[in-house]
Amino acid sequence: MMPSHAIAGEETGGDPEHLTRTARHQTQVDPLAALRAPGDPPWDVYLTGTVFLDIVFTGLDTAPVRGTESWARGMGSSPGGVANMAAALARLGLRTSLAAAFGDDHYGEYCWDALARGEGIDLTPSRTVPGWHSPVTVSMAYEGERTMISHGHEPPPEEPAPDCPPPARAAVASLTPGRRAPWIAQAARKGTRIFADVGWDDTGAWDLAGLADLEHCEAFLPNAEEAMRYTGSTCPKAAAHALTEHVPVAVVTLGAEGAYAVDRRTGETAEVPAIAVEALDPTGAGDVFVAGFVTATLAGWPLADRLALAGLTAALSVQEFGGSLSAPGWSEIGAWWRRVQSLETQNPAALRRYAFLDPLIPAHLDRPWPLRRAVPTIGFGRNA
Repeated sequence: MMPSHAIAGEETGGDPEHLTRTARHQTQVDPLAALRAPGDPPWDVYLTGTVFLDIVFTGLDTAPVRGTESWARGMGSSPGGVANMAAALARLGLRTSLAAAFGDDHYGEYCWDALARGEGIDLTPSRTVPGWHSPVTVSMAYEGERTMISHGHEPPPEEPAPDCPPPARAAVASLTPGRRAPWIAQAARKGTRIFADVGWDDTGAWDLAGLADLEHCEAFLPNAEEAMRYTGSTCPKAAAHALTEHVPVAVVTLGAEGAYAVDRRTGETAEVPAIAVEALDPTGAGDVFVAGFVTATLAGWPLADRLALAGLTAALSVQEFGGSLSAPGWSEIGAWWRRVQSLETQNPAALRRYAFLDPLIPAHLDRPWPLRRAVPTIGFGRNA
């Protein structure tokens, strides 16, 4: 049975003191309201990683051709990298803490402001590095694909912080083949539930033993190709089952076919089809999927509902520019739910798949605030 939900501010305990008034307005729905109790960790989710400035071009008819100039019909700029996940979690109502390095240039200042003031993300564990310029990614979307070019330098190392990672219900980690991240074990020892994804293994080894931090994780969320390569399976579903020998919950994303998940502890399996949408920009959709799954897991939902929310949030995100600022809030989710229910041709079975949204979304929640979106030019509307 799903817990009840409340508008932010109605639950006891209130938000952490440093959250801005803007961020409290943006939270709107607290999916963990019924679960909160005195003595809980101050944060729902902890993240660490690299924040990029993303510059996205869309509306290209073809891939850029060498020696020619291409014009894009659309452009947007927003924080990227680990900021995609952080913003997606915060917009779903989770109290999110991020440790990252920021440049002391205008790009770094913009990203810090967008995440701290705009999204209410705790940047206490983060730092500004003097003389270090912000990493930048330029993404070009065309023919349903995208090509990215990135530039950046490693920030200088900092002294280990004894109180980092901070206490949190959960953390999201990106595993690196052949390398441990000490903070993952530290967080797990504090009782933090670790959710992990992984990037492409450029070494070609595809050895699960190389993902040593998987032993600390509750859930692993690779895509189908990654899952099959790591397990030697020829079927994504078989790969998901094989992964549960190493981690309690395995979620394999299947692209246009949706996602499949297995929970070894409960014996649950679930498969949810993808929602067909016209994609403007796929940047960050995988991060938004993970954020939706983490949110629903912390709320204690059944496995199929967790997959459904994850897929829905990812589908809504690709209809906007950029990664972090394309993530939907509960207003967007509620607007989608009301719209699909109003369609006379809607499949009743498909509607039942998302009926779990009914008790979650208040009837009066209808875009009470303007969500920040990716903008072509950084600096416009700064004092708005």
